[in-house]
Amino acid sequence: MPRDPLIGIVGKPSSGKSTTLNSLTDASASIGSFPFTTIDPNRATGYVQIDCACSRFGKESLCKPNYGWCANGKRHVPIMLLDVAGLVPGAHIGRGLGNKFLDDLRHADALIHVVDVSGTTDAEGKNTRGYDPLNDIEWLQDEIRLWIEGNLKKRWGSIVRKHTATKANAVDTLQAQFGGYGSQFSMIQRALDRLQGLPPLEHWNDDWITKVVKSFMIEKFPTVLALNKIDHPDADKNVSKIMLKYPNTKSVLCSAVMEIFLRKLHKQGFVRYEEGTEFVDTCEDDPENLKPLDDKILSRIEGIRDLVLYRFGSTGVVQVLQAATDILSLIPVYAVRNIQTFQGGNGQNVFRDCFLVKRGTPVGKVTRYIMGTEVTIAAIETVGGVRVSEDAPVEPGKNDILSFKIAPRSKDT
Repeated sequence: MPRDPLIGIVGKPSSGKSTTLNSLTDASASIGSFPFTTIDPNRATGYVQIDCACSRFGKESLCKPNYGWCANGKRHVPIMLLDVAGLVPGAHIGRGLGNKFLDDLRHADALIHVVDVSGTTDAEGKNTRGYDPLNDIEWLQDEIRLWIEGNLKKRWGSIVRKHTATKANAVDTLQAQFGGYGSQFSMIQRALDRLQGLPPLEHWNDDWITKVVKSFMIEKFPTVLALNKIDHPDADKNVSKIMLKYPNTKSVLCSAVMEIFLRKLHKQGFVRYEEGTEFVDTCEDDPENLKPLDDKILSRIEGIRDLVLYRFGSTGVVQVLQAATDILSLIPVYAVRNIQTFQGGNGQNVFRDCFLVKRGTPVGKVTRYIMGTEVTIAAIETVGGVRVSEDAPVEPGKNDILSFKIAPRSKDT
């Protein structure tokens, strides 16, 4: 059964990781009950912004989610975030909090790597000038690779002997080794298929092992680069270098500290700020509803508009989490009691429950994920009361609004 997706937040000290995490987990509106049954100290609830199904049917005013919130058709859906600590060069040999960092990391389904593109902090987060943030991306990938590779090479002799004696295939052998990282057979198969000219496992040398581990990392740890501190004068040249070096890695330009600043003023009634957009109103725009600001803060807001909002369209923080869910192919699926009105339980409110699941997941699997594995499904319906096969995939706008009819339990059970 699928589990709740988990996004790891990584970054060196002073990169803005904590600020980014705070901005992703900050609920700017009143929210419902806590959606996750257990939470570790280094886990938090983030909120990914999506276009809610209520806007398809003109029911925005009736949309009151059980978890998260919905405003004018923009829904904020809870998702678990993992604050991965101890990220410094040498983590794979236990430097800093390296062992904890890597043990935490294996639970993540995707990573958001917060990179300080200002070049004002070195590899350990100490103040400097002219540092090349390309180094941060490279050594993070190296740390993960060396960790996995080191664990593999320690047992390589016995792995090969068992592989040969049992005449196993490479996917089965690697799954036995990578299962502790949360791997799946399909993940390993894709990783091996990517490598041209791959010899039989018993003939892999160190170079081939490195290539296999790198390919596995692409599957296991898809990464979004959150290029933070884009308001700094040196940011543009560093951003260009990173995008040229990593054209196939999703990069999002952001300023977490500015996002926190605008949200704080919004909560205090000094500005009206639409998260994920360039729109910020002050008392000059709406004197009847917004409190006046002093000249210093007004000047700072103008700077934010000029340096970030008008140039990039937003602070980028909302887009960072959206990008992480995109690389995991997560889409929202809505469970409703009444497939005609989209209501759930009592009352007039619609689309109360929303779940993030992988695109293409069979409807039957989604149903059991939502309802539990012990239920017997009598029927599944989608929009218009149309019956849906358990094998039908969920896709954006198709089979993503579901109502379930559960067969009654027999008296003997």
